[in-house]
Amino acid sequence: MGKSLVVAVTGGIGSGKSEFCGFLSEKGYPVINADKKAKDILLKDESVRKKIISAFGKNAYDLSGVNTAYLAEKVFSNPEGVNKINSIVHPAVIKEIDGEVKELSKKSKYVFVEAALIYEAAMEDMFDYVVLVTAPAETRIKRVIQKGKMTEEAIRKRMENQIPDEEKKEWADFSFENNSGLDELKKKADFLITLLNLVAV
Repeated sequence: MGKSLVVAVTGGIGSGKSEFCGFLSEKGYPVINADKKAKDILLKDESVRKKIISAFGKNAYDLSGVNTAYLAEKVFSNPEGVNKINSIVHPAVIKEIDGEVKELSKKSKYVFVEAALIYEAAMEDMFDYVVLVTAPAETRIKRVIQKGKMTEEAIRKRMENQIPDEEKKEWADFSFENNSGLDELKKKADFLITLLNLVAV
């Protein structure tokens, strides 16, 4: 096997990047979820915990672990909060991803990394290719509301703190619009593999 390609899959909240990555995983390719890594680090890394409490207050953690609602309110209410938490968490996330990618690259032709904030965290140079999954803003909001986990106001705040899709499209190597249902999205995931097979030769 030649050099493995490391491919990032990114997209804003409600874009469908997780479903897209799910289809890649079903095809047998490893997918590293950067957001899950970040949550794990927030929970288990003691030095990160201390920095988070120092930056956002002791209520950032409760008896169950990370106080997600409190932290989201503090972080996404202003860009400084986003930058602060990113500066604390992202170095540890990047280190973990890098180590896992090295291991998985020995076994798989392609390794995918699902991450919402590739460009916001300036992570793009870690990857051979970046794939962007997009959808109209109102569609994204509707999808997230249907999952019942966030209010429309909270979703819009989070979207405001992410780089707009139009800018990301200029930078991404591949861009897929997710506006026609899961069957179409699966076809686009299949098409991505076809494209990667062409460029990997």
